[in-house]
Amino acid sequence: MQDSPAITALLFGLRGCLIETDTSPTRPRPTPGALQTLAWLDELPAVDAEHLAAALPAWLKAHHVVTPWPAPDACWQALMALNTTKLEGCVLVSAEPRLLQSGLNAGLWTIGLASCGSRNTYDSPQEQERQRGKATLQLFALGVHSVIDHLEALGDCLADIRQRRLKGEKP
Repeated sequence: MQDSPAITALLFGLRGCLIETDTSPTRPRPTPGALQTLAWLDELPAVDAEHLAAALPAWLKAHHVVTPWPAPDACWQALMALNTTKLEGCVLVSAEPRLLQSGLNAGLWTIGLASCGSRNTYDSPQEQERQRGKATLQLFALGVHSVIDHLEALGDCLADIRQRRLKGEKP
């Protein structure tokens, strides 16, 4: 039995992925399940990104965007800063469609977060489900490889990507 291919590197969006965006801007907090990550990307001005990222551990590497999304540069630069030796098996997780498009343009596997991000505000459980469904369809229409509701589901999604790679699928 052949081992499934390893995930080479994980990149995450900052807003709406690692940091909850529905909290007070003066007290950002990590999204549940977000602290087992490697690096994050955002196109906010450095001062704003650093304020949000203050809720994250200091060891978590930051990668600020120089070329605006959806250019692939930010993803490639983040992978180089992580000393990633190959693009194969690299994954980007985000709720931000422009960052996901950047990941697709860079040749990464992409996972969209349907229940996170600035586009999701809910007045009721029914509205939450409607928004989640709408976001899921929009993310798949963008071309992302998988969509999950929250970071707690990431492990199963990464296992699915490993199996897809084992079958020869490429991003």
